[in-house]
Amino acid sequence: MSTVVLHDKEFELMISRDEIKGSIKKIAEQINSDYAGKELVVVGVLDGVFMVLAALMKKITVNVSLELVKLKSYEGQSSTGNVKKLLGLTTSLEGKQVLVVEDIIDTGHTLAYILELVNSHQPASVETATLLIKPDVFKDKFPVRYHGIAIPNKFVVGFGMDYDGQGRQLPDIYAAKE
Repeated sequence: MSTVVLHDKEFELMISRDEIKGSIKKIAEQINSDYAGKELVVVGVLDGVFMVLAALMKKITVNVSLELVKLKSYEGQSSTGNVKKLLGLTTSLEGKQVLVVEDIIDTGHTLAYILELVNSHQPASVETATLLIKPDVFKDKFPVRYHGIAIPNKFVVGFGMDYDGQGRQLPDIYAAKE
């Protein structure tokens, strides 16, 4: 499909499933190299990350345990700037190697919140990984060690990302038509 309509909005194909797979493979290879022989705790940020995380976990070969947190910062197409924690960490991260995985980083508000939460548990190290990053908005506010595809500041859906609850199941990523 080259376009999809969700609610009242039309979206056009931006990133194909093959590009997504290639990007996730590259990220996984870097993680496997950096954490070879180590145990890693992956912290996934729900809801959007579920497809990225599932694809990434299949490619990670180091020993991994998984933690999921649920945060909300979007309403419609806009980041509110206010992050709400809906589901928190359930195990100790003290002294552990932690990798926070996001689907997309735009303003960095959600990531800043989760990094503060994770760091409060005194891990040995914390790194971040994301499939998509919006450099024009994020402006390298803090280091993102593993990132897949840099995109312009457009609202995107698909591969876990939604528009008011719709579009998460799409295997490709679509950008809102202007």
